[in-house]
Amino acid sequence: MAEPHAGVWLDDKTHQLSVRVYYEDTDFTGVVYYANYLKFLERGRTDALRCAGVSHAEILKLDPPLGFAVRKINLEYLKPARIDDALTIETRFKAVKGARLMISQRVVCAAEVLVTADVEAACIDLEGRPRRLPKTLLDQVQRYVTG
Repeated sequence: MAEPHAGVWLDDKTHQLSVRVYYEDTDFTGVVYYANYLKFLERGRTDALRCAGVSHAEILKLDPPLGFAVRKINLEYLKPARIDDALTIETRFKAVKGARLMISQRVVCAAEVLVTADVEAACIDLEGRPRRLPKTLLDQVQRYVTG
């Protein structure tokens, strides 16, 4: 039985995941602690991959087992999110090159962009060496690449 997805693909190129800001996500002022945006963005990327047909649990079963690691991330904090805000994490796959996946993300609240991120993730084996995405996975992700 297929697992229900928390996020959805819009226009076949933008994945959206809803995230609520909880007390644990904030600092003493009720504003989201800056490092927690990394968690929100990770959830968005993971769910986008899952919705594209790439399961982290399944790629760990490949020979060799594979995973993804963030190699580089560039964040721009534009406005703060606050406790109880309903956020949308938008994820777009920009390119797949060898072992690298280039991703653009935004954290949005009530149509306002709060955070932007450009991410380079690498497909790696369990020893941390870069590995090209297997053709089946590449084909699944390639359908969603915006170019």
